[in-house]
Amino acid sequence: MNRRHVRWIIVALAIAGAGVLIWHYTRPEPIEVVVKPVERGTVERTVANTRAGTVKACRRAKLSPSIGGQIAKLPIREGDTVKAGKLLLELWNKDLVAEAGLVQSEAESARAHARAACLKADVAQREANRLVKLRRTGAVSEEKTDRAVTEAKALRADCEAAKASILMSEARVGVAKANLARTRLIAPFDGVIAEINGELNEYVTPSPPGIATPPAVDLIDNSCFYVTAPIDEVDASEIASGMTARVSLDAFGDRGFDGNVRRIAPYVLDREKQARTVDVEVEFTNPQDIRQLLAGYSADVEIILDVRPDTLRIPTEAVLDGKRVFVYLAGKKVIKERIFKSGISNWDYTEVVSGLKMDELVVVNVDRAGVKDGAHAVLAKEEP
Repeated sequence: MNRRHVRWIIVALAIAGAGVLIWHYTRPEPIEVVVKPVERGTVERTVANTRAGTVKACRRAKLSPSIGGQIAKLPIREGDTVKAGKLLLELWNKDLVAEAGLVQSEAESARAHARAACLKADVAQREANRLVKLRRTGAVSEEKTDRAVTEAKALRADCEAAKASILMSEARVGVAKANLARTRLIAPFDGVIAEINGELNEYVTPSPPGIATPPAVDLIDNSCFYVTAPIDEVDASEIASGMTARVSLDAFGDRGFDGNVRRIAPYVLDREKQARTVDVEVEFTNPQDIRQLLAGYSADVEIILDVRPDTLRIPTEAVLDGKRVFVYLAGKKVIKERIFKSGISNWDYTEVVSGLKMDELVVVNVDRAGVKDGAHAVLAKEEP
């Protein structure tokens, strides 16, 4: 080998060394990536409400008297627990009470008059029967017998008329009691008093046709609750009664409640500037949960449409376009784009049908700048 060749070799090595140094000092810094392994587990396909749902009582009555008047009795306060049949409110009704007493007395008088009339009719009938027997023997005249028989029939008619007057009097008693009942609000079921609109001696009026006024008493049955939530019309067609659901309430943080779909509204709500939705009702399956609830809580529901147990899965946040992921190769410290076939998914996990293997590491923070096929990467020191 002559000196010329040696020089060229030295120059080539110098250029290569310089290139290595330039690449080393100018190459981009490796990006930090957060990874999760492909694992086995359960994946569910779910739908959730588009806007906040509401906890509602199975029974809720907004009660008002059917007539206007001045409040004379108000034996309840907001928050009280009442039993069915308890008096909630009573209007001034002394005139109706007096009228009810009057017609009750008239009914008693009618019953007494009827008893007297019927007793006279019985006596007259026995006398007429005795004279009819004597007339057969010729002991009494025919005229006297006819007069006795006629008088017995007349007194029997008086008896029947008196009985009819009893019915009329009892009907008047019923009318008086009905008028009196219109001045009283009675609890139709066990519940809690949610709201009272009115105070003693205030005047209340019933709602005229077509004009809603606040109810005098708002009564809530706190022994039964359900959740109603709006579901997008696109997802509602897959929901069926009896499907399993999970309920979350803002008031209880991360705690979940088990439930079942009990009803799907037979119509679509079309509200201005909002998506078209279908109201879905979810009932709670654990009776113990109901005791802790209050009507009006905001709620979210997640309805389970399909379940795949013990399947390969990856975090949904790692998936791009429903079919792409970035796989981290620990030995080479690079990330590679991978096409895979996905199955069902939810906000947390996506099912892997093919294209990925158990324990392979997929990049989760795919929105980080620099994440691309072939990029140099290192594992982040701390997960976000």
